Amino acid sequence: MTSSQPLQGKTIAILAADGVEQIELTSPREALEKAGATTHLISLKAGQIQSMKGDIEPKDNYPVDKTVADASAGDYDALLLPGGTVNPDKLRLSDEAMSFVRSFYEGGKPMAAICHGPWSLSQIGIVKGLKLTSWPSLRRELELGGAQWVDQEVVQDRGIVTSRKPDDLPAFNRQIVALFAEGDQHAQRS
Repeated sequence: MTSSQPLQGKTIAILAADGVEQIELTSPREALEKAGATTHLISLKAGQIQSMKGDIEPKDNYPVDKTVADASAGDYDALLLPGGTVNPDKLRLSDEAMSFVRSFYEGGKPMAAICHGPWSLSQIGIVKGLKLTSWPSLRRELELGGAQWVDQEVVQDRGIVTSRKPDDLPAFNRQIVALFAEGDQHAQRS
């Protein structure tokens, strides 16, 4: 492992569905791959997913590497949950997708979520006592789940990195590369 390729040999799952915020998919993915990681786009169905800008402007389509039904957390070193409003709302209605997210958490593997991505963390009931951030409209739901919500560009707690919005991507990307390079040794869930 070199300092320019701290994620060499690691494979990162990116869980997303139609409606994903394009820049929250592409920017972290590019940062992870530049750091040496292999990334797989995991989704609810085979084919491709439609990305969006600001939830309303259709952007590019991205090929799905595996469906959530065919993916196993055991095959991955970390999980990325990009935002957009529609994407995580679709994911949290899928028992298979939420089981996939829970498997990373229970396995002590590092996770990252931006914007509305933390909805999945709330949906599986793991936010109690967790310090995190998100898009502001999720604050109340996350606090009701027991999270300590803060308004910061990036937060890391118990092996989970969160950020608020696309403007936070530079800090988010640096933090996820650092956390994912450390692996599960710092993802203690107490």
